[in-house]
Amino acid sequence: MSESEQTVFVVDDDDAVRGSLRMLLNSVGLKSALFPSAAAFLAEVSGAQGGCVLLDIRMPGMSGLQLFEQMCAKGMRLPVIFITGHGDVPMAVRAIKKGAFDFLQKPFNDQDLLDRVQAALGEDIARRNSDVEQQSLRERRDRLTPREREIMERVVAGQANKVIAIELGLSERTVELHRAHVMEKMEVRSLAELVAANLGLK
Repeated sequence: MSESEQTVFVVDDDDAVRGSLRMLLNSVGLKSALFPSAAAFLAEVSGAQGGCVLLDIRMPGMSGLQLFEQMCAKGMRLPVIFITGHGDVPMAVRAIKKGAFDFLQKPFNDQDLLDRVQAALGEDIARRNSDVEQQSLRERRDRLTPREREIMERVVAGQANKVIAIELGLSERTVELHRAHVMEKMEVRSLAELVAANLGLK
């Protein structure tokens, strides 16, 4: 996913704030979508979209903090940047401890906001790329036979072919063949790459 495919979702009950944020984001070529309430955001955004959320912490009805908790419950992992007033900072810090990306205190500097948005978009891309790699690793692992998976686990744990052969009651040559199949199916060229692939599956 590239930045051009991402959207900055702005959730704020203040029309003027939403409008000025759209102008600012558009000025640097960032696509935005505006929502006047948490409910409007939840009705349209699933979290499958790429991007990040600029979220006012205090809104009538469902607050920004309650929306963030709903997003977490639904598995929506878009990075969230809270927009806060001075008295809301402790609340925003608690949200960050729960996984929010960052917070900005009003009045904020335009460049500070853009810098944090760019950082959030970068994190979103990195996470989505990691998810794709995880899925690819799972698919490769699923191609292994039960015996190949057993041998892979022992190889990754540092056992020598000879030890594996003795413990499983196989010839060392059979273990070597299974190990070669594991390397081929997992699409790795070295033990280090196989270990890294297994760590990626954790």
